[in-house]
Amino acid sequence: MRLRIVTPLDIAVDEDGVTALRAEEPTGGFGILQGHADFLTTLVTSVVRWTAHDGTRRFCAVRRGQLSVAGGTTIAITTREAVVGSDLAGLEHNVLARFQADLESERVEKVSSTQLQLRAIRQIVDHLNPAGRNFR
Repeated sequence: MRLRIVTPLDIAVDEDGVTALRAEEPTGGFGILQGHADFLTTLVTSVVRWTAHDGTRRFCAVRRGQLSVAGGTTIAITTREAVVGSDLAGLEHNVLARFQADLESERVEKVSSTQLQLRAIRQIVDHLNPAGRNFR
């Protein structure tokens, strides 16, 4: 099988001869072998693992994404960020921790932005309705 892992800025992996792949979606882990039915799913932040034709195990940490299988011979993963590495423990510990911290930071920023928007809306409503009248 051919495996491609792409980000908006780079092709992280483009490899022929993949014999098996393991990834994680929101409902849990799954595997793909040669001849797999066409398939489309979303990935959680995790480490994708695959076996090359020579038996070596390879790894890539992905920051969420989409995985598709086409024709049982092509696996394509699109993700915001991908880090290829040969040390599974290092990827799981260092890279996934950084990805999770980035996700938490994004959540905090989104909450702050929403709070600012709500304050602005309240100020506009107060300005348009200075007497505090109820328009119902």
